[in-house]
Amino acid sequence: MCRWFAYISPEEPCLLSDVLIDPANAISKQCSEHYLPLLLPHGEEHELDDSKDALLKMRNSLLNMDGLGVAWYTNASENYVKGIEGRRPALYKSQSPPISDFNFRNLCSNTETHCLFAHIRATSGSVVTQVNSHPFVFGRHVFMHNGAISNFSNVRRDMTDLLSFDAYCNVLGSTDSEHAAALYMTNLTKGGTKDTWEKEYPINEMLSAMNKTVVQIMELQQKQLGDKKTPNSLNFCATDGKKMVAIRFRNHKSQQPPSLYWSEFAGRTLNQKFPGSPDAADKVNEAATKSEGEKIGKHTIIASEPTTYDDAEWHLITANCALTVDEKGTETEVPLQYDSKLNAIDPNNP
Repeated sequence: MCRWFAYISPEEPCLLSDVLIDPANAISKQCSEHYLPLLLPHGEEHELDDSKDALLKMRNSLLNMDGLGVAWYTNASENYVKGIEGRRPALYKSQSPPISDFNFRNLCSNTETHCLFAHIRATSGSVVTQVNSHPFVFGRHVFMHNGAISNFSNVRRDMTDLLSFDAYCNVLGSTDSEHAAALYMTNLTKGGTKDTWEKEYPINEMLSAMNKTVVQIMELQQKQLGDKKTPNSLNFCATDGKKMVAIRFRNHKSQQPPSLYWSEFAGRTLNQKFPGSPDAADKVNEAATKSEGEKIGKHTIIASEPTTYDDAEWHLITANCALTVDEKGTETEVPLQYDSKLNAIDPNNP
């Protein structure tokens, strides 16, 4: 499965290299190494190969080497372009793994932002090319996904019929994820044209659009496949640079969705200006310019894996729930609403 990392703060920017490259379990190193507290035991006796959960083993045995993408919000357009207000996303995509991408590493060491999406890809079947790398940008809005829409080829045409014309035209690649992004934007803007992508929408409307997107996907699968449909893994995340909504979802009565965690504390541990280290309690950060007593600004991190050593800094998002972060940085976890009749059976692990 893919991995993604999201950061948002109304007041505290982050340096991209602090959160994406430097930590021992930064997303740039999750191409092959994984850390999953509360899902996978760790220690000498418990490794991935020892897990009895076949689905968990399958997800985390894959190499995430099929491309990377980063979207970060900047004021540049607002400062130069008439009619632009607020931050807009800049986008970098590559087919290279992050550990060997010189441009990615240099960009990260010299870029700060209040809102960031990063994604490393393990393809579920579509071609490896830059346009298929996440995140996907629609005006001021950005979307990314870990997981897969099951039987996508069976519902792809019906999904495109639900898209607004401009959202359809903005799908440049062939992935299930980009089609889901276009469907989310169609729902968020109520079928609006691309000028509506520049607007902000209340957090409850972002959540409602995300929930509707999930239900529509399952309803199309029910229509096309009936009882032959199989479960989806839909860890979606969307932001407008000020607010964020993320979901951890799998439509199966007992199987866990892919891993997804959040933290309101880890940003301080990751920020090299502050004392401490993301890798160990006894590791000294000699680059710190802040004192132990100084506080960091309100922030939220949502990520496929924790990127600091301290499990206490992280919360596992409950299965089939959404985490919303409003413009003030307030986090709220809420269950997604759907008819349990849309649950599916996994033929390999019923």
